[in-house]
Amino acid sequence: MNPLEAIILGFIQGLTEFLPISSSAHVQIAQEVFGFGDLTKPQLTAFIATIQIGTELAVVSYFAKSVIEILRSWFKNGFRPWSKQEPNSRLGWLVIIGTVPIVVLGLIFQDAIETELRQLWIIGVMLIVFGLILGLGDRIGSKTKQLGELNLRSGLAFGFGQALALIPGVSRSGGSITVGLMLGFTREAAARYSFLLAIPAVLGAGAYQFLGSYQDLPEDLLAATIAATIVSFVVGYAVIAWLLRYLIKGSYMPFVIWRVGVGSALLIALGLGAI
Repeated sequence: MNPLEAIILGFIQGLTEFLPISSSAHVQIAQEVFGFGDLTKPQLTAFIATIQIGTELAVVSYFAKSVIEILRSWFKNGFRPWSKQEPNSRLGWLVIIGTVPIVVLGLIFQDAIETELRQLWIIGVMLIVFGLILGLGDRIGSKTKQLGELNLRSGLAFGFGQALALIPGVSRSGGSITVGLMLGFTREAAARYSFLLAIPAVLGAGAYQFLGSYQDLPEDLLAATIAATIVSFVVGYAVIAWLLRYLIKGSYMPFVIWRVGVGSALLIALGLGAI
């Protein structure tokens, strides 16, 4: 993979990470359709996990003030009785608790995630199925709850929604946002918590994958990965700002249509042997 190909994939990663359409699916589709590089599936998994660090650094940068307030409150009040903690301290615990499902399931099914599950047929089906589920959640959810109304049960439910993204094509933000909508949270509140919830999971997964695989990557691929990570950071930051403004009035239906369209086109192409 040369630097230009990596930058294109980094752009796709940054553009799609925070939209509920599955960034890993779009990166893999682009890589296989256009033949960017001759990567093994474990190498592709490591590449995707690493460039996701760029987008998560974009989240940390965009929500820096909130992250600092949450950490400060958690260290100050986090070990008091739940009822006596400040809202930000409780939010810190909810992020920790919500991260547990994806960490545990990710470690258990790591081999399958890096090999068997990374198939375009699975990605196509998941894009369609979870796109329709997202549309259902957006339609039937009451969309009345704000971020301050999160509790232990709903925080953990968000976490299991995020863990569904271990299946390529589901989407980390899409899975957790869908759960939030089903629980009655507003579109913006569901997205904000989804972004905060992703920070420890994605940074941890990216660091784990990078440290475990960079020794086996040739220098040109390592340099290309760093370039893609920088691009994903810049583009991801812009997408966060746009999406949160859009969700004040907009719905998730355009993303549902996109998911179903891309998934259908992918399955048709696979069926015809075009890919």
